[in-house]
Amino acid sequence: MKTLYFVRHCSATGQISEAPLTELGHQQAQELASFFKDIQIDHIISSPFIRAQDSISPTAHEKNLSLIIDNRLAERILSTSDLPDWLELLEKTFTDLNLKFIGGESSREATDRAIEVVKEASSNCIFVTHGNLLSLLLKHFDSSIGFSDWKSLSNPDIYQITITNNKSIIKRLWT
Repeated sequence: MKTLYFVRHCSATGQISEAPLTELGHQQAQELASFFKDIQIDHIISSPFIRAQDSISPTAHEKNLSLIIDNRLAERILSTSDLPDWLELLEKTFTDLNLKFIGGESSREATDRAIEVVKEASSNCIFVTHGNLLSLLLKHFDSSIGFSDWKSLSNPDIYQITITNNKSIIKRLWT
């Protein structure tokens, strides 16, 4: 049995990789540390984005664990071009996993890079990432996950995935 925790970062000031947490985001990061206080965690792997690292740093400190940074958990780039209808285009990428826009990566490409990290990790691991990539990771384990699930994610959010005999159970833990 393998138990994994997927965390979406706390409230941040923006979308760029250097965007810091808001004041609320810092409070949420402390709440994450409290949430994980009595849960066995052996490793914490985070996106390189500042908001992801700062979201889980209090937990790492509380658990006396090093924060492992992995670029494969960075948010998916939908496109490097301005897409006024980005929300509609994003929705399409949940049904056409190979759909790709200028300078971006398809859902399949983003999922494949992130799932490599998951496969390499041991049980009792926290993965800290971003909304779009998190929803794609969940979709990997449950194909019914889609655009509406992405829209319902909160900042922060926590999902537990338990894998036993190649079967996975997804449970949302954050309310």
